[in-house]
Amino acid sequence: MLTNQKKSVLHKTLHKIGVEIALVVLILIAIILEPKFINSQNVINVLRQVSVTGFIAIGMTFVIICGGIDLSVAGMVGLSGMVAVILQGRIGVLPTIMVIMALAVVVGICNGYNITRGLAPFIMTMSMDTVLRGTAYLTTNGQPVAGAIPSYKYLGAGFILGVPVPVIIFLIVIVASNFVLTRTVFGRQVFAVGGNAEAARLAGISIMRTKILVYIISAAFAGISAIVLTARMGACDPTVGLNYQTDAVAAAVIGGTSMQGGEGRVYRTVVGALIIGILSNIFNLMGLNNYMQVVMKGIIIFAAVFWDNNKKLRSI
Repeated sequence: MLTNQKKSVLHKTLHKIGVEIALVVLILIAIILEPKFINSQNVINVLRQVSVTGFIAIGMTFVIICGGIDLSVAGMVGLSGMVAVILQGRIGVLPTIMVIMALAVVVGICNGYNITRGLAPFIMTMSMDTVLRGTAYLTTNGQPVAGAIPSYKYLGAGFILGVPVPVIIFLIVIVASNFVLTRTVFGRQVFAVGGNAEAARLAGISIMRTKILVYIISAAFAGISAIVLTARMGACDPTVGLNYQTDAVAAAVIGGTSMQGGEGRVYRTVVGALIIGILSNIFNLMGLNNYMQVVMKGIIIFAAVFWDNNKKLRSI
């Protein structure tokens, strides 16, 4: 039997690198169950898919660390995708991206401001999601749009030195986001507000400013996800991005981001996104029913939140 000291060491080890160990084990299982998993084309597909949901998951990490939740990201993807495909052929790619970022600022300000004024994050962002999704339907009366120009398609389907462009953009976002959270004053403020908002306020930190900024970041990353996704498809319809908030929350909590705020790491969220992406890929290769995949993701989220809650209780 394990002594208490050995149990403590094992627990600390699992807490530090448990997610990374889980990823390695999952990859080995995937190779054993489905040799097609290591096919180069399949690996590229997994990385592309992970990058799409990974953008949103990183933005969600900022929000959750700050003590909130953003359920409006799915609607943001839907509306951003529709607007991007409609505009890119008319005003060009760069102006289109600027429009999407401006939309993200508006959405982030609305979410952050109203939440700091007393609205529950769940209610505020769920309402915003409905508004954004409804507006996406209104843009074309529910009809899909197509006609992406080559320079726009390159953002989702292009390669640089054999590496998919979405993956390169994702890597840039990972590095930049990790730097912001770990090396800047703003990053420390995000952790402070999520850990203890009242103490952060007494320390002179603007709660409203911090929350507005994290919700802007979340909306902006959802917009980037929409651009990359629709650029790859060359088209968009109003249903794009449905339930993406589920994968984003799952990736964050699997990566160790505490739903109670004040704790999380970008790189671990990326590991969580890889786990979700690989699981989905394995399910698809094995021909598992799509509805069963939804059930499995729900179970995974529950297990991760349950683990986080127990960890908090043990620390009290």
